Amino acid sequence: MFGFQKVATVLSLLFLFNIATAQVPQQLQKNTTASYDAVLSQYDYSHEVKFFELQSQGKTLQLAYSFLPRQENKPVVTLLHGKNFIADYWATTASFLQKLGYGVLMVDQIGFGKSSKPTDYQYSFAVLASHTKRLLDSLDIESTIVLGHSMGGMLASRFALMYPNSTKQLILLNPIGLENYLEYVEYKDTDFFYKNELKKTAETVKNYQRNFYYDGQWNQRYAALTDFMVGQLNGPDKALIAWVNAKTYDMIFTQPVVTEFELLSMPVSLIIGTRDRTGPGRNWQKQGNHYELGRYDQLGKKVLSIIPNGRLYEMQGLGHLPHIEDFMGFSKILTKALSQTSL
Repeated sequence: MFGFQKVATVLSLLFLFNIATAQVPQQLQKNTTASYDAVLSQYDYSHEVKFFELQSQGKTLQLAYSFLPRQENKPVVTLLHGKNFIADYWATTASFLQKLGYGVLMVDQIGFGKSSKPTDYQYSFAVLASHTKRLLDSLDIESTIVLGHSMGGMLASRFALMYPNSTKQLILLNPIGLENYLEYVEYKDTDFFYKNELKKTAETVKNYQRNFYYDGQWNQRYAALTDFMVGQLNGPDKALIAWVNAKTYDMIFTQPVVTEFELLSMPVSLIIGTRDRTGPGRNWQKQGNHYELGRYDQLGKKVLSIIPNGRLYEMQGLGHLPHIEDFMGFSKILTKALSQTSL
């Protein structure tokens, strides 16, 4: 019996390792000197991409998504990306979840990835949540587990608040929005962010992520996740991308979700890499403010106290992207978190 358990454990670890590395070779083959347009038409994703057409604010828009079918009686997990990312960085997580029988929906929100990027558009978490709900309805998915990372955590929270009957469980992975930023920082308009976006280079993108996401560490796997951004900096639509990126900053600062966490009625799991210090607006804090933004080693516990049905899973020594830094560790915690869902 002991021998069987030992073999099973080894096979389980090998399975997790294979899942964690399955997408790496394709990602590493990407050309960092490539040029990409606004909708990444020449940038390949790991899973098939489809498009859902929707009408919004007088425009016809294309919402890019990938859907992996579920086994019978298993829920669908909807994966929501962060601001500096695209749906494809969920590829390993999606494959892992599908192996467990879950359906998986990965969405490039309007303004991101392969989806439409209207420049004269009111970007809000509410409108992005409504787009996601319309996509789910089109796929006949009545309810879903929602997993959001970084800015996607704010979107996931807004989705859960707007559509509680459609949200089986809310899982937040190092979300921003655990603080109400305008309490501590000065307001900056779109022009401010646009100027900053235009200054970006391949080197500044790499340095930012290396220093703030990976604690000074860097490798080919991390670099591959910046390829789409670098390609768009090299591409014909750099100014358009800069403007859209600038517009999507506003909702982070002006549309807080933490003030409504007490209204969350579904099971909520917080998965927190405690090394994370992401603090939007840190460089333009209000005069005299001494509050330290982005203390994720403290924020998880603080926020847990105001969520009615919440659980906290802390990952010591990991930063803003636990699912990239340590997928094996993340996958074990994700499996535990998913077990809290009422099927």
